[in-house]
Amino acid sequence: MIVVTGGAGFIGSNLVQALNRSGRTDIWVVDDLQDGRKFANLADAVIADYSDSQRFLAWIDSPAAAQAPIERVFHLGACAVTTTWDGRYMMEVNHEYSKRLFEYCTGLCIPFIYASSAAVYGTGREFAEAGENERPVNVYGWSKLVFDQFVRARTGRLHSQVVGLRYFNVYGPREQHKGRMASVVRHLALQAMSEGRLTLFGEHDGWGEGQQRRDFVHVDDCNAVALWFAAHPDQSGIFNCGSGQDRSFNSLARAVADWFGGDIEIGYRSFPGDLVGAYQSYTRADLTRLRAAGCDIDFRDLETGVRGYLDVLQAGAEIDRGAVASRQRGAERER
Repeated sequence: MIVVTGGAGFIGSNLVQALNRSGRTDIWVVDDLQDGRKFANLADAVIADYSDSQRFLAWIDSPAAAQAPIERVFHLGACAVTTTWDGRYMMEVNHEYSKRLFEYCTGLCIPFIYASSAAVYGTGREFAEAGENERPVNVYGWSKLVFDQFVRARTGRLHSQVVGLRYFNVYGPREQHKGRMASVVRHLALQAMSEGRLTLFGEHDGWGEGQQRRDFVHVDDCNAVALWFAAHPDQSGIFNCGSGQDRSFNSLARAVADWFGGDIEIGYRSFPGDLVGAYQSYTRADLTRLRAAGCDIDFRDLETGVRGYLDVLQAGAEIDRGAVASRQRGAERER
């Protein structure tokens, strides 16, 4: 049995799909379905069971948990709303819950692969997995860092695999439930549909309009890394999980515009005041440790990833390149 916490969420539901493709259906999904719309992420998946996240936490303290045939745990459940400043809630969900699962897994020598975040690096320019580079600028990033530090403090006493994956800017299918926290790719695609134009942040922090640069990584590549570690239980540690490339938001917007095939205008708006001092204008995963561990996953380039993702959105009728082209032809006739 494979446990996937956050299995109805964005990265988790895509991992369930990847496990299904590999022939695994003995999957126990753990999540919080207070937002019941997330069920759609698993409607086409095959799983063995589902449990509410709080019920599962109570279960691991029961006598039955010590005898359960759990092969490994992928812990992807978290509060990922980076703009939340409720530190008590953030630490309860992202730190305390993770500690309980860590102690359960390591106590029974169950491999444990969990989601950390590039948010631990804050506004720095160095992204190697080292303490001197880790300066989060929001409580979400700090909650992830504190758990990473908790794991690091126990590394020498571990007898089973523990892997933390620091996800960079992940995009891809099954993120429709995330609202404001969905990827920029999704937001731009929906904006193209509704407005026929794309809008990016303007100048900020020494960067020109749309020139801020991020490491954008497709969710399938992230899950390929997680499954690589599952196949290499001798490897433990905290590793960056990004493409290793930084691309500008202008490049991302152009990839979206090119997919629609029209002359979509790219405009800019003033940088939001509430993000000043708490925004990563630049990220690029340092993959030195990941490659040294032997992980040879080939990350797709941004243009390839965006095209594939938008194809999925079109297949699900969330966007329609034809509709945008028709709107543009109508606008041209009016002019």
